[in-house]
Amino acid sequence: MAEENKIRDAADAIKGIADSIPVYQDVVQPAAKEVGLALQTIVKTIHIALAPIGALVWGYDQVKEFITAKLADKLRNIPQDEIQTPPANVAGPILEALKYTGYQESLRELYANLLASSMDKMTALKAHPGFVEMIKQMTPDEADLMHFFARGTPLPLINIRAKLKDGGGGLTILKHFSLFGFDAGCDYPELTPSYLDNLCRLGLIEIPAYSYYTDKKLYEPLEDDKQIKEIIGQISKEANKTPEVDRGRVEITELGAQFITACVQDHLLLRANK
Repeated sequence: MAEENKIRDAADAIKGIADSIPVYQDVVQPAAKEVGLALQTIVKTIHIALAPIGALVWGYDQVKEFITAKLADKLRNIPQDEIQTPPANVAGPILEALKYTGYQESLRELYANLLASSMDKMTALKAHPGFVEMIKQMTPDEADLMHFFARGTPLPLINIRAKLKDGGGGLTILKHFSLFGFDAGCDYPELTPSYLDNLCRLGLIEIPAYSYYTDKKLYEPLEDDKQIKEIIGQISKEANKTPEVDRGRVEITELGAQFITACVQDHLLLRANK
């Protein structure tokens, strides 16, 4: 009898759970609907955000039209017997990259110059296939910086340190401050320090420690900058710290010089200087 009661109790419990499921669903369904609507809204927003990308991606016809026109211009003064088929490991990646960066003038010019260099027998050896990947890892602002560096002018920069008066060291407050971004016409000149870090990472430039120009006048525009004066003033207000200006410089590496020759300098001018 006791055994029968246990079976009956278990059956009643199971029935109770089954009966409660529709109620549970009724409680959950509105929340589930809200989540579903929220997801739909997010998906719609994402679609809207991604829509312009489709217009920016170049098709084969656009790439072909751009490359044909550019190469015709850059190679127009070169004898036909000195124009060669470009290496596949240079031309292929360039054509692929232009699909996604063709709308960015600074970058597409680097690609066009590199392709022209690879097709000219006189300059082909300068067109390193690794340059394609380097350009892929650049922003348009960094391309503009490389154009600026190609001018061959002095490239001074400074670091601002808060030095402890007791001689116990200090802290770098501002690193690699320069006016390069403004001089190069960058869209975001305030990001120049990070641009310099990336160009150093790519091996195109270097910032040697303890290397600076002896001509102090080169640093006057930097040290007279309003931002620098404000930082120096703030450090000077701290009782245990004193401001220190470390002068430095950017140097173009051998690889960077080759990159400038193959990718930055207009090919017509490059040929004219040979």
